[in-house]
Amino acid sequence: MGTTFARKGDVNKKWHVVDAEGQVLGRLASQLTLVLTGKDKPTYTPFLDTGDHVIVVNAEKVILTGKKEQHKLYVRHTGYPGGIRTKRAEELRSKRPEHLIESAIRGMLPKTKLGRAYFKKLKVYRGPHHPHQAQEPEELKLVAG
Repeated sequence: MGTTFARKGDVNKKWHVVDAEGQVLGRLASQLTLVLTGKDKPTYTPFLDTGDHVIVVNAEKVILTGKKEQHKLYVRHTGYPGGIRTKRAEELRSKRPEHLIESAIRGMLPKTKLGRAYFKKLKVYRGPHHPHQAQEPEELKLVAG
């Protein structure tokens, strides 16, 4: 008897909502990455998107430990010569707090077509409200630690 793999039609994708208030950024990102990729399910298949959709609310209330708020840098390049732009985490939190969570999770996902598909299933919002009530998301309990 060989190994059974999930097929595209067999995959049930659920919607989960997570409150980021009081959560440590890296721990939150690593747990959400498992849900997005489907590695928390027994039907996980490496070459297929078996993960669930994740909605993160209260992105501005995520915690950065130590002095990361003042020292952690987010770097991007404009595409032009000399076009490196850097922002500290505290600047990014004040202007676009969703990017803190998005960049942490994007860095933990594979850099392939499948990784981009996983990332599209992540929705991050600043406040406690989100526009995905029609999908009937379940609250996802994260492991504290």
